[in-house]
Amino acid sequence: MPTLDASVNVRSKLPATGASIFSVMSALAQQHGAVNLGQGFPDYGIDPVLIDLVTAAMRAGHNQYPLMPGVMALREAVARKVERLYGRAYDPEHEVTVTTGATQAIFTAIGALAHPGDEVIVFEPAYDSYIPAVRLAGATPVPVPLTVPGYRIDWPAVRAAITPRTRMIVVNTPNNPGTSVLSAADGAELAAVTRGTGIVIVSDEVYEHMVYDGARHESVARSDELAARSVVIGSFGKTFHATGWKVGYALAPRDIAAEIRRVHQFTVFAVNSPMQHALAEFLREPARYEALPEFFTRKRDLLRGALADTPLELLPCAGSYFQLARYDRVSDEPAAEFAQRLVREVGVATIPLSAFYHDGTDHRVIRFCFAKRDQTLQGAAERLRRLRKA
Repeated sequence: MPTLDASVNVRSKLPATGASIFSVMSALAQQHGAVNLGQGFPDYGIDPVLIDLVTAAMRAGHNQYPLMPGVMALREAVARKVERLYGRAYDPEHEVTVTTGATQAIFTAIGALAHPGDEVIVFEPAYDSYIPAVRLAGATPVPVPLTVPGYRIDWPAVRAAITPRTRMIVVNTPNNPGTSVLSAADGAELAAVTRGTGIVIVSDEVYEHMVYDGARHESVARSDELAARSVVIGSFGKTFHATGWKVGYALAPRDIAAEIRRVHQFTVFAVNSPMQHALAEFLREPARYEALPEFFTRKRDLLRGALADTPLELLPCAGSYFQLARYDRVSDEPAAEFAQRLVREVGVATIPLSAFYHDGTDHRVIRFCFAKRDQTLQGAAERLRRLRKA
C-alpha cells in the first residue's frame, strides 16, 4: 500500500474534532444491547403512501439529475406550505432551494455567506454542525450560552457579543438540544439587535411541526424585517420520519439564495430525484404535517409519565422530539461518563448535553429522543427505574 511521504504536511482544518458523540453512543448501545434513545432518528416506519409515491416516481422515469435548485413541483409545494403556515410568499423559482438534508443547507448557507475575518454568533448548547461549518468558512464562531435550565436566549449577552465583525447569527427553533422555542418577543429582540446592520440570520427550523402545549412556531418567515435578512432551513427527514432520505430546503430572499446556490451547485449540485417527486405529491395534503404536534405530544407525555418515578429531574420540553433530564440526584459524574455508564449498567443510550458545548460545559444534563415506538420508550423507562438516588 502507498504510504504518506513524511515531507507531506497534512494540516487539519478541524483539529479538535474527533468521532461525533452520536457515533460513540450508538456504537456503545449496539455493543451492550442498549435501548437507543440517543441519536435523533425514529425506529418506526414512514407512511406507506410515501414509499408508493417513490416507487411510482422511479417507474415514471424520475431517476436522472433534477434541476440544480430542486424539482420545481417540490419547490412550489414548499412555497405553498410556508405561505399557508407563516404568510410568507417565497418565489419557487429563485428563493426556494432543495438540499441534501438540513445539515447541508446549514453548511452551505454558512459557507456561502460567512467569510474569513467575520464573526458568527452561535447559541450553546448547539447542534454539532454549526461551529465546524463556521470554522471551515474561515470565520470565527462566537458562542453565546443559553440560560439554564430554560435554554432561552440571553438578549443582553447577544448585544454584548455583537461587534463590527459580526456577519451572522445562527438560531434554532425549536431548539436541539435545548427543547425551547423562540417566542414572538424573541423575534422582536432578534429584529432589534440586527436592525441597521449587515447581519444575516440562519434559522434552523427543522422541528417546526413539533411545538407543544398550544404554542405556535414563531418562524422568522413570519416577520417582514427578519425574512429580508434570513435563511430559513427545513427538513423533510424530520417532518416525515425519513431521516435517511436526507432531503431538506433553504428559503431566502433572491440575492441571498443566489449566493447559496453558487455553493450548492459545486457541492451536491442536485438532490435525489424520485424522493423529491414523492414529497411534492405528499405535501398536497396539509393534514400530513398538521397532525405532528399531537402525535409527538403523546410520545413526549408517554416518556415523561414513564420516567416520573425515577430519580431523574425532567426539564420542560416546549418543542423538538427530545426530552432533557438532570441526573444530579443519581450521580455527580460528568455527563459524558454518566451517559456511558448508563449504557453499560442500565442498558439505555442517551446523549450528554456537554457534547453540545464547544468547551464541554457540563450542567449534568442528558438528552433522550422520544421519536420512538411506544414499546421502545416503555422498555427504556423500565430499565431507567433501576436508577437509585445517590
